[in-house]
Amino acid sequence: MQVAHALRAAILTKKFRAGDKLPSRTELAKSYNVAPMTVQNALRELREEGLIVSRQGSGVFVRERTERPVGLRPHIERAFEAQHVTLDFAGFSGETLHGVIAEPLDKIRIGRLRPESIHVRLLLPDPSQAWSVPCTVDEHADSPAFRKRAEEIMRRHTLAIIDSVTELGELGLVNEATAQIRVHPAAPMFKLYLINNEDAFFGFYPVREHVINFGGETQAIYDLMGKDAILFHHSTTDDDTSTGSQYVDQARTWFDSIWTSIAQDYQR
Repeated sequence: MQVAHALRAAILTKKFRAGDKLPSRTELAKSYNVAPMTVQNALRELREEGLIVSRQGSGVFVRERTERPVGLRPHIERAFEAQHVTLDFAGFSGETLHGVIAEPLDKIRIGRLRPESIHVRLLLPDPSQAWSVPCTVDEHADSPAFRKRAEEIMRRHTLAIIDSVTELGELGLVNEATAQIRVHPAAPMFKLYLINNEDAFFGFYPVREHVINFGGETQAIYDLMGKDAILFHHSTTDDDTSTGSQYVDQARTWFDSIWTSIAQDYQR
């Protein structure tokens, strides 16, 4: 699983690009210090995921068409190998980010990673103001009880991120570590991750009906389903006129414009 994870990350972050031939099974076994059979099992998993293809007599190659919805985790983990890490998130609760950022932060704590700086910014909806969505099903109205519940979820995940990042600086494990939360009055209809100003991940929040229990009473809510959002990846290239470069640039411009205009510091 570790070998498969490492190779998957290398493919998704374009260390191995579409059409590239992977090192031989023997070379990979030596590189990862494992048995050739372990490499074979890892390659089988990646083949089943559609990331690689075997060509008889030629070797194993990264599939030509790998531009598809991809996982966020390997990109976040690789981002923390850089000397200067920047991570911007705009969305609803930060729950997914909390899950994927935990491992690289743990690696810093045990000394396996040592970036010079980490800067994290979280841009979230203001739970003190009425929301257009999520809303009640019957009247399409704001639900203060739901907002209170949503804020508890938001606080649990985002404050854990803030505390974990700033702790690294306080312990001297990172020379400079900052993490901030700002809130804004707009209902988020999508989630956006900007990683090291090189990669952008974007996904739409589907709105679906489900029933919530508030103090023994049930209420039907139209809610934003973050875990159902498929993320699409765009990355910068040497050509600043490429679609990927322009997308990342515009995403960063949008984030900065909200951050510096209508967003306000979240009062913990």
